[in-house]
Amino acid sequence: MPLSPPVARKRLHKRVITLEGFEREDGLFDIEGHLVDTKDYDFHNMWRGQVTAGTAVHNMRLRLTVDDTMTVRDVDAALDAGPHHTCADITPAYKVLIGERIKPGWNLRVRELLGGVRGCVHLVEMLGPIGTIAYQTMGPTRARQRHGSEEASGKKPPRIDTCHALAADGEVVRQRWPEHYTGPKREG
Repeated sequence: MPLSPPVARKRLHKRVITLEGFEREDGLFDIEGHLVDTKDYDFHNMWRGQVTAGTAVHNMRLRLTVDDTMTVRDVDAALDAGPHHTCADITPAYKVLIGERIKPGWNLRVRELLGGVRGCVHLVEMLGPIGTIAYQTMGPTRARQRHGSEEASGKKPPRIDTCHALAADGEVVRQRWPEHYTGPKREG
């Protein structure tokens, strides 16, 4: 269902974020993010001079290489356009993520390591969704690896209670994982 029609307006800013997940030939996974900001008007920038409408104000990429335990094995950050001449200088700092694991608390850990002057606010923001894309990319592989052990152990799937649709007392869980359903029992 679309949003309601807006009041007459003029766009001033556009951000496009593309997130992709890849399985590599060596068994690792690459999770990539690309962020591009543009303005719909010309403006002057102290370091870049005149920036015309539609020209990237920010153009940055981030790649995390992770293993099947969601441990970061390598990081590559690139900043092709930024509003300040020193923006790209911070990209090597993202190597600090090597050895970290994408798991609950990932966003907090990223901010501890790269928040404020230790990183770029836009690259840090992109790391949250990159963590989500890592789970979505690797989900089928990880599910195949643990399927037998979880089924045999009767463990509650970790996705239960992570959102409204997957509430333990909801219809999806009742149908998909009835043994972990906590809602009212149905008659008949």
